Amino acid sequence: MRVSRLMLVTLRDDPAEAEIASHKLLLRAGYIRRIGSGIYAYLPLLWRVLQKISAVVREELNAAGALETLLPQLQPAELWQRSGRWAGYTDGEGIMFHLEDRQGRELGLGPTHEEVITALASDLLRSYRQLPVNLYQVQTKFRDEIRPRFGLMRGREFIMKDAYSFHANEDCLKQTYGQMDQAYRRIFQRCGLRAVAVEADSGAIGGSASQEFMVTAESGEDLILAAGDGRYAANQERAVSLAPQAQPLEAAPTAARIPTPGQTSIDALCEAHGWHPTQLLKVLLLLARFEDGLQQPVLVSLRGDQQLNEVKLSNALSLRLAAEHGTLLDLQPLLPDEAAKQGLQAIPFGFLGPDLSDAVLLGGKSWAPRFERFADGTATDLKAFICGANQRDEHCVGARWEAFGGAPISDDLRAAQPGDRCVHDPSQILEASRGIEVGHIFQLGRKYSTALEATFTNESGVEEPLWMGCYGIGVSRLAQAAVEQHHDANGICWPTAIAPYEVIVVIANVKEEAQVELAERLYNQLRLAGVDVLLDDRPERAGVKFKDSELLGIPWRVVVGRGAADGQVELVQRCSGEKQDLSAEALESTLLPQLQLERRGIPLAEAP
Repeated sequence: MRVSRLMLVTLRDDPAEAEIASHKLLLRAGYIRRIGSGIYAYLPLLWRVLQKISAVVREELNAAGALETLLPQLQPAELWQRSGRWAGYTDGEGIMFHLEDRQGRELGLGPTHEEVITALASDLLRSYRQLPVNLYQVQTKFRDEIRPRFGLMRGREFIMKDAYSFHANEDCLKQTYGQMDQAYRRIFQRCGLRAVAVEADSGAIGGSASQEFMVTAESGEDLILAAGDGRYAANQERAVSLAPQAQPLEAAPTAARIPTPGQTSIDALCEAHGWHPTQLLKVLLLLARFEDGLQQPVLVSLRGDQQLNEVKLSNALSLRLAAEHGTLLDLQPLLPDEAAKQGLQAIPFGFLGPDLSDAVLLGGKSWAPRFERFADGTATDLKAFICGANQRDEHCVGARWEAFGGAPISDDLRAAQPGDRCVHDPSQILEASRGIEVGHIFQLGRKYSTALEATFTNESGVEEPLWMGCYGIGVSRLAQAAVEQHHDANGICWPTAIAPYEVIVVIANVKEEAQVELAERLYNQLRLAGVDVLLDDRPERAGVKFKDSELLGIPWRVVVGRGAADGQVELVQRCSGEKQDLSAEALESTLLPQLQLERRGIPLAEAP
């Protein structure tokens, strides 16, 4: 391909809409163009990148025994209603684009395909002899993001590889899950990415176990907590740790109520009275809304130095109440003005104790008349503590759980923090880094097969639900994550395996016949050798072409300049900036062995 025919438009300045480096560079280098909020056109250069990533994905999935298919993007609401996810995806999280057809039937644009594939499996997979089966697709998905941002990182339309496996038993599911784990590691390695696997929350997808693959980058939206010994890593939503030891509160025969005017925060109480945060119990009030309309006030007790992990609380709430009330739609902190709208004036915000009576909820217009109570283990472990006295401007010092009828059953509700001790080895400390999620694998179990009645006949002739797994890779997100991880001050530094072109031949001066002739010969020679090569034949100054080639991130640049008359060219490696002068005859023998290694995702420093 010739640059003069590439429809290439590069930008000198960073676009105002772009916040992170990869988004700026993809726009500046002419890889993408914004069409609307969270909606981007993949221009020819990026489409080549996406095709190469998809080819790597297909090769590894096919080698793992998966079968490619293509499922409909338009999905009937009835399938999602049977799985129990329609309300959560259209009302609660609200991330599914949904519509009605001319007959009034509800449909959704698929953000994922568990329901569709399970419905197909219920028709096609009837016997254990047909199992296991692993089906995958590479397709556009849709999510009505509340705040689209960062270009392809969080868009409303994106390309994803999603796979779904079906099994006769849990052991077989775990075996395929392990195979997919290894396939994912090969995919990311071949694409030139530094990715780490971390324990993750299953979220709205569900399932008993899941693992995310994170591309480490400072701009990543996710916080990764990992042990220094490499034996543990998790997304903060899922991470567990050992909390710091609490400072014991001096024992007193009975609890005492003391005035604390206006002291509604942990910091204010500690500053005014010399207490330590670990001696306090903080009580949080939230409101959960469920699919059947239930609006449930939730009371959560945490040690004063700890922060609530809302994902863990949501999971605990769903485990306790979803069977009766359906999907948890949302969970939000409960504010005083919301209580006032309910006609409730007696809730002493800022001075709550764990024994706050359900009576304060009586007379509410639409809330359940009792609290659903939770406590983190850091709270229930306290022998004596300081807490709100359920009276404005008062706290209770020396409170004990025994006085409240005993400590509630504890849950892990705290957010693990950098610097916490590790559960597997208390001598190890959790260290923080940021990551971009590019892949996620799940052991779904029987959640969807049970809901959609997808059964098979086992070896004993008995029908039972299929065991399922699902496995996703964000193909378009992976492309931008590669830029985020591989760029410098001059532009993108694509890994060769996924670069739109591997080599760019630059004619320094198109008015020099010797340069044009040699460049054309090398261009055709490299094409015949199977190299993805670009020829910059534009009538621009050499400096402009060099800047564009660096911005585009083509891994290798061949400069045909003043040495053309003597058959000499300059070879430049984009990632290192290293240059070497060599004869045109030696170019192919020098370049091809290096390209062969890089196409396999092997950096030159690691080559044998």
